[in-house]
Amino acid sequence: MLDQHAAGPRTPGTATRGETVPTVPPASKAADAVDVTALLERGRTLATPVLRAAIDRLAAPMDTVSAYHFGWIDAAGNPTAGDGGKAVRPALAVLSAEVTGAAPEVGIPGAVAVELVHNFSLLHDDLMDGDEQRRHRDTVWKVHGPAQAILVGDALFALANEVLLELGTVEAGRATRRLTSATRALIDGQAQDISYEHRDRVSVEECLEMEGNKTGALLACASSIGAVLGGADERTADTLEKYGYHLGLAFQAVDDLLGIWGDPDSTGKQTWSDLRQRKKSLPVVAALAADGPAAERLGEILAADAKSSDFENFSEEEFAARAALIEEAGGREWTAQEARRQYTIALGALDAIDMPDRVRAQFTALADFVVVRKR
Repeated sequence: MLDQHAAGPRTPGTATRGETVPTVPPASKAADAVDVTALLERGRTLATPVLRAAIDRLAAPMDTVSAYHFGWIDAAGNPTAGDGGKAVRPALAVLSAEVTGAAPEVGIPGAVAVELVHNFSLLHDDLMDGDEQRRHRDTVWKVHGPAQAILVGDALFALANEVLLELGTVEAGRATRRLTSATRALIDGQAQDISYEHRDRVSVEECLEMEGNKTGALLACASSIGAVLGGADERTADTLEKYGYHLGLAFQAVDDLLGIWGDPDSTGKQTWSDLRQRKKSLPVVAALAADGPAAERLGEILAADAKSSDFENFSEEEFAARAALIEEAGGREWTAQEARRQYTIALGALDAIDMPDRVRAQFTALADFVVVRKR
C-alpha cells in the first residue's frame, strides 16, 4: 500500500499533458512580489563571463564542444543566443552569499563551479540515456560523438574544482569539499537510476533516495556554497543545504511529471520521454506501489515491455496508454503532492536561519518557481 502519510491527502488528478504542474500558493506576499525572472537572470549574468573564461581554458576541440553544449554557438560554430537552461543553481549560489551579508559577487565562483558540475552530469546523462535532444537541439554526443561528450564532461568537472581552489582561501577549501561530496552523491544517484531501469520494481523510498542523490545533492550545494564563500558557519551552511536538498526533491518530482506529461515544445524532449527510456521515476513507482486494477495492469505491461524486442517501435498511443494507467493508479497526483511536501520542508528549513527579509523572500520565490513550471 502506498504511504499516504508521506504525500499528504490525495485528490483526483485531472491535468492534461503540457499543463503546468503542480501548483502551490505563493508562500508570502513578499515572495509573490519578487521578480523571479530578474533573479534568475542576475545569477546567469554574474556567472556567465567567469564560466566562459573557464571554458576558454580547455584545449580544442573541447572548448568549442563545450560552447555548443552551453548554447553559445551552433553546430557550425556560429554565435547564437541559445537557451542555456533555467539557471536556478547560479541564482541560488549568488543569493546564498547574501545570507552572510556579503555581496552577491562573492558567490560567483561557487555559482560557476556548481554550473560546471551540473553540465558535466548532463553531458554524461544524455549519452547514457540516449537522449538526442536537449534545450530544443541535438545533444553533444549526437553532434560531436560519444567520445567528446565523455571528455568534455570530465573536463568540466575538473574545471569546477579549479575555479574554487584557485581562490586560495580557507572558505574555498570548505566550498570545494562540499562540492566534491555533492558530486559523488550525484554520481551515486545516476548509477542508481541506471540500475533501476533493469528492475521490475523499485520502492518509493529507493526512488526518493536516488533522486535525492541525483538532484537534491547539487541543489543543496548550490544553496550553501555562496554562503560558505562568504564565511558562513557550518550550521548555517548545513541548514541552507537542507533547504536546497528538499527543494531538489521537489524540483525532481516536477521534472518526473514533465518527463511523462510535459509538452515537448516546452521541455525540448520527446513525448512520454521517461516512459520511452523505461525510467522508474516517481509517478511510475508510486503507481506500481498502489492497490487496484490499474496498478496491477501497469505492472504486467511494464514487465512485458522489459522483455519486448519491439519496444523502440511502440506507437504514441501505446505510451499514452501507459501514462493513463499511471494516472489512474494515482501516480501522477501522488508525485504532485510529494513535490508540494518537499517544497514545504525546504521553506521550513529557512526558518532556522537569520537573514535579511529580502533574501528570505527571494529564496521562497525561487522555491515557488521550481514547483510551478512547464520545463
